[in-house]
Amino acid sequence: MKKKGVLNSELARIIAGMGHGDMLVVCDSGFPIPHHRPVADVILTVNVPRLVETLKVILEEFHVEGAIIANEMEKISNPMYHEVKRALADIPLKKISHERFKQRTRNEQNISFVRTGEATKYSNVILVAGVIF
Repeated sequence: MKKKGVLNSELARIIAGMGHGDMLVVCDSGFPIPHHRPVADVILTVNVPRLVETLKVILEEFHVEGAIIANEMEKISNPMYHEVKRALADIPLKKISHERFKQRTRNEQNISFVRTGEATKYSNVILVAGVIF
C-alpha cells in the first residue's frame, strides 16, 4: 500500500500518465466537466476536500510549468486567489476569462480533471505539465 503523496488511485493514475504539455484541471464541485474526459472525483461533501489542500498534494508529485485561472477568481474570490498564488509559488500564472477557461477545458485534447469539494466561486486551476529533464 502506498503511504504518502497522492493516495487516490484514479488521481495517481492520471498524474503518472501525463506528458509534457498535458493539462490537469483542479476544479470546484460545480465545474462542468465534459463527460468523455478522465476525472478523479475526490469530493466527499461541501468543501471537503478544499481546492487548495488538493492542489498542494498534487504539486508534491506533479511537475508543473504553468497554471491558468479565470480573471474572476481574483475579482470575486480574492482570498482564494491569494491562497492559490501562494500554493503555486514560482509557477507562472496566466489569467483568462471564465468563459475562455471553460472553452479551453472542453477543447483541449490532453486534459484531465480533479473534482474537489470546493464551494467557492471560480475556484478552478489548469495545471500544465512540465518536463523534468
